[in-house]
Amino acid sequence: MRLRNIKNKEEILNNCNYLITDIENIKIDKLFKNNGRPIHLEIGMGKGQFLIKMALKYPQINFIGIEKYSNVLARAIAKIDNYKLDNIFLICTDAINVNKIFKHQISCLYLNFSDPWPKKKHEKRRLTSEDYLKVYEDIFKSKKIIIQKTDNQNLFESSIINLNKMNYKITEISLDLKNSEIENVTTEYEDKFVSQDIKINYLKAEKED
Repeated sequence: MRLRNIKNKEEILNNCNYLITDIENIKIDKLFKNNGRPIHLEIGMGKGQFLIKMALKYPQINFIGIEKYSNVLARAIAKIDNYKLDNIFLICTDAINVNKIFKHQISCLYLNFSDPWPKKKHEKRRLTSEDYLKVYEDIFKSKKIIIQKTDNQNLFESSIINLNKMNYKITEISLDLKNSEIENVTTEYEDKFVSQDIKINYLKAEKED
């Protein structure tokens, strides 16, 4: 995937007060002003629409967004700067690093429209592969909750298989999220897909500690 560079990207990143850059020395339990709140994590936050909407809707929850690409993250920061939110922090890193950053601190994990990696030889790169699900094991505070949305049917099916292998229970599921009764906050991709009449797959998977 080729990403267009942003002319003032470094300035945006360097002047962002809620971007965590010192990942090795991060202290999640001292990060937020109100550290009694549960922490929800979105991996692959894109341009930030979902994270912003969630932070506004649920001020009693702290949110952390992870994005691998700094160009995309800079666009998200430009959006978030329009709001005064005390319950959002961002990290620019790869998803494979989450268990090095979070130790039994996350209450819910969101995987919204992750890269489906459609080729068989690339299936281990999917964020719901068994390898990644094993990485997530130690990030959760107690009960493990994963919420996934995708337009890709093959990814959705493989996710269900892998979650079952890892002893997760699917507690909510929809093959047409827009027309379901499930409460939903949309992403940029989701709005685009729905406008094209593409159905969105959704699941909520839970696992007791």
